[in-house]
Amino acid sequence: MSCERPNLELRRARAEDCGPLTELALRSKASNGYGEAFMAACVAELTVDAGSLAAGEVWLAEDDEGRVLGFFDLRIEADLAEAEAFFIAPAAKRRGIGRSLWAHLEARARSLGAGRITIDSDPEAQAFYEAMGALLVGESPSASIPGRKLPRLEKRIG
Repeated sequence: MSCERPNLELRRARAEDCGPLTELALRSKASNGYGEAFMAACVAELTVDAGSLAAGEVWLAEDDEGRVLGFFDLRIEADLAEAEAFFIAPAAKRRGIGRSLWAHLEARARSLGAGRITIDSDPEAQAFYEAMGALLVGESPSASIPGRKLPRLEKRIG
């Protein structure tokens, strides 16, 4: 993959995308330096399945060759949007794909009536969300690792 930003198509995920999105989430998470035991504990939480597609809006970014470079899972409840998942393929990081996906996530959240977006972030991704305008508002327990706390960020969009 070249270093330049590819042309992106953003589209809703379909059932056949679940396996590739799960693989991308696991690769992206592992690229933060986590070991095998940690990653094994995260598999259930990072799995994208039909339930994920039904519970929210899962969108992906793919290049001209159909390679999935990133995705998000957006859940809306009243005026609150939750970025349930947000992952970029390791080889595609730092190429503007995350910014493009985040802009689309914000636009979708606004169009669905949300006034703010919350994210329980991996500590390695916190700086990205802060660069997108989110502020640290506290911490949340990890759904995968007992006793681990994650930065909780929020961005007002309304």
